[in-house]
Amino acid sequence: MSEALETLSVAWNVISKAFRPALDSGSNDEYLPSYEDLKASVELLHQHGIAHIVEEWFFETLQQDLREIIVPRFWSHFDFKTVDASGNPDTFFGSKYFLVLLHAVKELHSSFQLYIPCVSQLQCLHEDLQAEEDTLPTETRKFLQGSDLSLASRVHLVLKALLLAKLPQQFSNNLIDFYSRAFKAFQIKQPLEKCEEEDLDDQLECSACENDNENCCCVEVLNTFQEVNQHLKELNILEAVAGDAVTTVAYRHIKDYVQKTCKGNYENSYLPQLERWLDGALLMWMQSVYSESNAEYVVLICNIKEQMNHFLYETYTTVRTEELFSIIIEFPESQAALEDLKVCLEKTNLRQNLITSLKNSLERRLLHPGVNTADILTAYISAIKALRILDPTGVILQLVCEPVRKYLRLREDTVRCIVSSLTDDGCGELASELMKGAPLLLDDNYQADEESVNWESWQPDPSDADPTKTTQSHRSHDIISMLVSIYGSKDLFVKEYCVLLADRLLSTFCYDTVREIRYLELLKLRFGESQLHQCEVMLKDVADSKRINAHVNSEKMVADFRVGEFPLNAMILSAQFWPTLREEHLQLPEIVEKALDSYKKAFEALKGNRTLCWKGHLGLVNLDLQLKDRTLNFSVSPIHATIIWHFQEKARWSLEALSGVTRVPTSALRRKIAYWQTLGILREEATDVFVLEEEEPQRQSLDGSVLPDEEEENGSVMASSQDQREEELQVFWSFIVGMLTNLGSLPIERIHSMLRMFAMQGSGTTGCSIHELRQFLDRKVHEQKLVYSGGYYRLPRV
Repeated sequence: MSEALETLSVAWNVISKAFRPALDSGSNDEYLPSYEDLKASVELLHQHGIAHIVEEWFFETLQQDLREIIVPRFWSHFDFKTVDASGNPDTFFGSKYFLVLLHAVKELHSSFQLYIPCVSQLQCLHEDLQAEEDTLPTETRKFLQGSDLSLASRVHLVLKALLLAKLPQQFSNNLIDFYSRAFKAFQIKQPLEKCEEEDLDDQLECSACENDNENCCCVEVLNTFQEVNQHLKELNILEAVAGDAVTTVAYRHIKDYVQKTCKGNYENSYLPQLERWLDGALLMWMQSVYSESNAEYVVLICNIKEQMNHFLYETYTTVRTEELFSIIIEFPESQAALEDLKVCLEKTNLRQNLITSLKNSLERRLLHPGVNTADILTAYISAIKALRILDPTGVILQLVCEPVRKYLRLREDTVRCIVSSLTDDGCGELASELMKGAPLLLDDNYQADEESVNWESWQPDPSDADPTKTTQSHRSHDIISMLVSIYGSKDLFVKEYCVLLADRLLSTFCYDTVREIRYLELLKLRFGESQLHQCEVMLKDVADSKRINAHVNSEKMVADFRVGEFPLNAMILSAQFWPTLREEHLQLPEIVEKALDSYKKAFEALKGNRTLCWKGHLGLVNLDLQLKDRTLNFSVSPIHATIIWHFQEKARWSLEALSGVTRVPTSALRRKIAYWQTLGILREEATDVFVLEEEEPQRQSLDGSVLPDEEEENGSVMASSQDQREEELQVFWSFIVGMLTNLGSLPIERIHSMLRMFAMQGSGTTGCSIHELRQFLDRKVHEQKLVYSGGYYRLPRV
């Protein structure tokens, strides 16, 4: 028994010497057992049924050596207190760190290489045991069949696990800096190989290592980089140790390059340049990190390339999304950026982020009272054109611009701005759109269009499209149709155009309607002839007025009706077809009244059963002022002419007396007199007393004088929209009075409900919201025509 134990002890000493290399060079034995001695020792253990414990013992001793000696020795090189003389772990970078990392990796590699022969011998013994599997005990057979991994793979797995288990906190940041510097050096190396000496002469220092060109250490950095990678690959831990650092460096440089190349530049297409840089610089550098020549390497590089391309597209999309508002405003100069962004959107999942970001930008920068309606419309039109390139389906446009459409609907001057832009003589966006002459495409026209779509070219809407909208409603490319669809009806635009046309015809004081006829014909193509019949009548009235004026001022009519004491031309309007005109009180001079009466009689003789109702406060008067030392010619409004006319009767007028003869309120009259004061023709002698200045003052001064009301002087001859709305609401007043007479006091909800039931029926009846009704009733309370108490309105007691 003792002899057998002694034999086993000798065999075990041989095995322990063969499978446990000395990590300290000073403790090496004189010789290592040969493979024959080792095999004989293992066979002896096999005879006793314990040969399988050799592999178990080897892995236990390997883990012990790694845990207690190799791994602590590796990480000790990165002790910040010993490496960084300043004691600041945040400054643990630079060329010194490169050398430390290289030395540590070399030492780890050399230490681990001592186990490779042991693993080879153990693998041979393992295979020999498998060949004799039938003669082995049950426990040994289970052990041999227990793992599908090779012994070498298991050894590297143990190294990886124990090494990463004690990873220092700052090592990842330092490794990122190592690979970042290596990438910069790699980029610098490319032009060196292309021998572009002219560029090198212009650079005083290397942009990678930040040393002057003579002391550039990029070559040493790259050599260290290659050597470190090679050792880590041989240890089979490159991906585990450096994979995250390499990916982080790649992501950072992609972000930096995209920002530096593209940010703020919209006129050129940068996506091909970015892709070339990615393939030519970044991916070549990553290939140098993982350089191998097997099938796994090819798959790895393909995966990395796909990952890096996807991140490049995401980064570009993010940068352009932040600038998308500016890109839209600068369209069409920014079309190249939009086309690049379209490509990236198709390859990323950032569509919803873009929609949310752009919607917030529009609301923050456009939709507030500080922006003019015209500027909002200009931005909206640019958005329509730009987003059509980005998304031809129109879904992004629909989702992003819906708040803009709602906000424009709330602005009172939106329709006026749109119509004014449509008929602008300049080269505006809407004027050029009107020239296309296509009919409007509102929601009620889309069904027919969808039925005519070629089924072979049909494409479904994106998943984020509004299911309540038809396909053609958001695929429409017609800008005017989209602006009209803000209100959902043509009526508001036709009505506003009628007001605009009337104002132009009555403000120009001429009979040339060629320009207006041209725009009317273009609008008829858009809105239809029946909608604009009223405008045709208005233009016909202008032409008829020219002909009637020529006839009334002929010699025969002048002789018959005494027309002609001074030239008189009238603009004769068909009352039922023209919008409401501005009303003012004015008593014209007697000579003017007689001339108007003579013209009226001549017209009645010419037209039979038709007559004229003069609007004496509207028009233009051309007059000559013959003063003591000069004669002046003016073209002014009737009220200004009436004021100066009365000063030929007497040279001094009080404001009250002049108001009495002109029937103009004193406040309005003072504003009108200011026009003549500004010209130095009238002077305020005392408070509310004005005199005529026959002689031109030697020094004309505007001090103390009031400037004329430019809005009154140059404003529209049409009634304001507020006055027109007030007149429309007056239709309901008789209904309200009848309600309150019969039912006593009523709350506003009941009044509104009854008005909707009885007074707002029919297509031609004006609607009224409860908010407008409350404002109307409050004005009646202020006028003491109603009494409001406890939430109820009633008529005042007589």
